[in-house]
Amino acid sequence: MEKREKSRVEAQERLIAFKTQEERNRLGQFATPPKLASQIVKYVLSLVPAESDIHFLEPGFGTGSFYSALLRSAPSSRIKKAVGYETDRDYVKAAKIIWKGTLLRLFHKDFTKAGPPKSEAARYDIVICNPPYVRHHHLTQRKKRELQAMVARRINFHMNGLGGLYTYFMVLSQAWMSKNGIAAWLIPSEFLDVNYGRKIKEFLAEKVTLIRIHRFNPNEVQFGDALVSSAIVVFKNSRPSLGSEAEFSFGGTILEPKTSSQVKVRDFCDMTKWTALSQRYRGVKNSWDGGTLADFFTIKRGLATGCNSFFVLTPERVSALGLPNLFVKPILPSPKDLDTDTIQVDEKGEPKIQQRRYLLSCNLPESDIKHNHMSLWKYLKQGIERGINERYLCRNREPWYSQEERAPAPFLCTYMGRPTSKTLSPFRFILNYSKAIAANVYLMLYPKLFLATLIEEYPEFHKEIWNALSSITPEMLVGEGRVYGGGLHKLEPKELGNVSAESLSNILSHKEKLIQQKELFSTASF
Repeated sequence: MEKREKSRVEAQERLIAFKTQEERNRLGQFATPPKLASQIVKYVLSLVPAESDIHFLEPGFGTGSFYSALLRSAPSSRIKKAVGYETDRDYVKAAKIIWKGTLLRLFHKDFTKAGPPKSEAARYDIVICNPPYVRHHHLTQRKKRELQAMVARRINFHMNGLGGLYTYFMVLSQAWMSKNGIAAWLIPSEFLDVNYGRKIKEFLAEKVTLIRIHRFNPNEVQFGDALVSSAIVVFKNSRPSLGSEAEFSFGGTILEPKTSSQVKVRDFCDMTKWTALSQRYRGVKNSWDGGTLADFFTIKRGLATGCNSFFVLTPERVSALGLPNLFVKPILPSPKDLDTDTIQVDEKGEPKIQQRRYLLSCNLPESDIKHNHMSLWKYLKQGIERGINERYLCRNREPWYSQEERAPAPFLCTYMGRPTSKTLSPFRFILNYSKAIAANVYLMLYPKLFLATLIEEYPEFHKEIWNALSSITPEMLVGEGRVYGGGLHKLEPKELGNVSAESLSNILSHKEKLIQQKELFSTASF
């Protein structure tokens, strides 16, 4: 078997080299590392009786990484049936040569279009797959409708149209599984948090018995050619019993995870985000019910210019182009170029920072600009020559060189980031005293009326609020956001709004007591 495995790996490397990265991204072809395939197979075998027969199915076969691992991990006498499906002709041709003389029956066919077995005896007790990671935008509307109809017909379940192809592979496999059969799927972990993942989580919590979700550390990308955070989902083809539990593990390997915990299905089936159940930052939710940041702030993503390299300019560039001050306003630089978390202000209200930037925005019609502001018109013509005016955001604005009106925010949070050697938090809160606005690499926090009034009456409270925001633990922020391969974390406005506001509430309570004491003192008679 080792000789076959060597031949398989060599063939796989040749096939990978034969296609461009763009082609493989479109087809969702990301080969499973041999060591990882072996670990998954060993874990699945630990869940089935040691002497039971094995009827094996690999719906996205490729060159057969899991089939190879199975042959090396289980006695051949136990393997009674092995079937694979693969759509890529080159992979089918190579795999048939590699596995000639074994039990394997390999079909050159789309698994989602193949008909499942009609009898229980013909179904499979082990299904293992690394399905094609084809994003939904690579699927035609017709293909999506066909897949949704297929799922509804075969297992009486309705899918979200924004799910990738891999979600259909996993859900459709239930119709191929024997009663109490085991399935293991190596898939992107994004479904744990995103909206389209709700249907997948519903399937795992209600249609089958979820055994385990192991999430790999995002800093340890499993596929060298795909920047995606991965998870292994293992379930049994049976309805969950009352009080059933699932294991959520994080980091390390599926055989030796860094952390692991058992969670009752009833405790997580209604949760919108499952990442916190399987990551090192688990337990980020607490019992405090004093509100969230959304109770204190209106949170918006910074403005999208349509082309930062054209609309966001250095002071030197503004001067060289001779652009009128009337049409440029201060905007914060990218977080990587912002060397302070407290933005002081100069006499003009502009930020006192080293890397100053200005946003070009004008609402005048082209005819007025040509007549009255020739330097600006010359620059806009450069944008037209570069096709800036035809970009999606620009062509949907009138005029194309205008920008959304956005007030400066006194508090900001970076939209994405990674933990560093200096800080565990991938996010930074910024205290902004200036009139600079921010692009969409920031989240802008606008205090709601009662908080804004308090800041206006007690200006020193501005910094106290920032201190409270900055004291929010990385665990809380990460628990509400989402994570991608390479350890990149992101927070959308609603996600930041869901973060506990306990630290802010505490200082508000303290401030309220001080104010009450001050008022009592000022009205006391002596």
